[in-house]
Amino acid sequence: MPKIKKLLVANRGEIALRIMRTAQEMGIATVAVFSEADRLSPHVKFADEAVCLGPPPSNQSYLLGEKIIQVCIELGVNAIHPGYGFLSENAAFAKKVSESGLIFVGPSPESIEVMGSKLAAKQAVSKYDIPLVPGTEEAISDIPIAKTRAAEIGYPILIKASAGGGGKGMRIVESESEFEEQMNRAVSEAQSAFGDGAVFIEKFITSPRHIEIQVLGDQHGNTVYLFERECSIQRRHQKVIEEAPSAVVSPAMRKAMGEAAVGVAKACNYYGAGTVEFIVDDKLNFFFLEMNTRLQVEHPVTEMITGKDLVREQILIAEGNPLSFAQEDLKIHGHAVEIRVYAEDPKNNFLPDIGTLVTYRRPQGPGIRVDDGFEEGMDIPIYYDPMIAKLITHGENRQDAIDRMIRAINDYRITGIQTTLDFCRFALEHEAFVSGNFDTKFVENYFRPEKLEPVFSEEEKELLAALAVEFFEKEENRVNPSKPIKSLPSTNWKNRLV
Repeated sequence: MPKIKKLLVANRGEIALRIMRTAQEMGIATVAVFSEADRLSPHVKFADEAVCLGPPPSNQSYLLGEKIIQVCIELGVNAIHPGYGFLSENAAFAKKVSESGLIFVGPSPESIEVMGSKLAAKQAVSKYDIPLVPGTEEAISDIPIAKTRAAEIGYPILIKASAGGGGKGMRIVESESEFEEQMNRAVSEAQSAFGDGAVFIEKFITSPRHIEIQVLGDQHGNTVYLFERECSIQRRHQKVIEEAPSAVVSPAMRKAMGEAAVGVAKACNYYGAGTVEFIVDDKLNFFFLEMNTRLQVEHPVTEMITGKDLVREQILIAEGNPLSFAQEDLKIHGHAVEIRVYAEDPKNNFLPDIGTLVTYRRPQGPGIRVDDGFEEGMDIPIYYDPMIAKLITHGENRQDAIDRMIRAINDYRITGIQTTLDFCRFALEHEAFVSGNFDTKFVENYFRPEKLEPVFSEEEKELLAALAVEFFEKEENRVNPSKPIKSLPSTNWKNRLV
């Protein structure tokens, strides 16, 4: 396998920037792609070269696989890193990349395809004696048959889209009387979201925790696990806070889960970086959920506790190198916590709050890492995921990491939009989180929007807004000295500040 000399990152924002930084350290030239909405984004400025793919909608830009491959050919690129989201788990794209003579920094198309179907994944791992949640082994559409199977499994049950994720095509059914309605809804939503209406049924685990294992495999049959990440603080079935290691996983449980994750990887001949997700019940029994065949959003917490650069490992594996370390070489160093800073309003059911980053100041200090893709004055586009940044802290132990995170949240200065910073601080200070006694129903059980305390006082908001107005007026005057200064819109700016 040839060395990677020039890498195109088929993504945007913070993950594109994060990948490029590692590539630069490795002496690899980088190419950014962008939509018209991202023309001024930091990842575009950072790359050695950048190419506009098209208009803002992702189906006219970041999802244009053939156009991305053509850009590679024209610019002499010999590898593509897909990041996460967009084309990262698209087996057809991975295959086209390889057929074009390019290196795909990720697993084989076959592995992506197997693990991209929850049913196929369950069938693949069943021979490895890996715990599975009781449920159907095939897609099911006949409602009477499905009802019979649900009764055999026992309510409550979960109807899930085979091809999906992110909570789409998923329905919890508490009793037989509501089964038919929820089944029809799940099938319809799965068809709409994924173009595939196949669903299956699983036993619904009450009080579940979401714990995942990071794995790395090379193309020579070597696979290791890099311990676990606790991802149970979620809203709309999507993660908001992650930490490594988990507060409830013992060394024996860690070893068992890690070895099960390695078994999952071997079941599909996996190489590259991947994540095996497990659901854990209130008795700490774990069951295989799915495998994500890409880099995860929350990968920084694993990097913080292991000292391993996962993107660097991905690139080395893609070049055909064997893993440079074995399982016994890996140790856990301290504790790490990550929060996802979304442009969302926790007081309004976490709905996106699109606008301008009027003030944007990152926290600093020992043990603090910020992965972001925005700068002060930029707009948050309506076309993509509303995540602004990932804030990660590392400490000698769990409480140190939590304390450092709370301080970092208090130091993070964002105005112009609502964010999840207030919610994350609320969660980190809550007794359930501090004690480690929580599950994926944390928001449902404990969060009350009216109890949320803002990061900034009203006086601080007014001061920040005034400073921002002064800055933009001076900047306008500097760029266009002969042009009269326009006053900024007065549409209750201050009322929209975080």
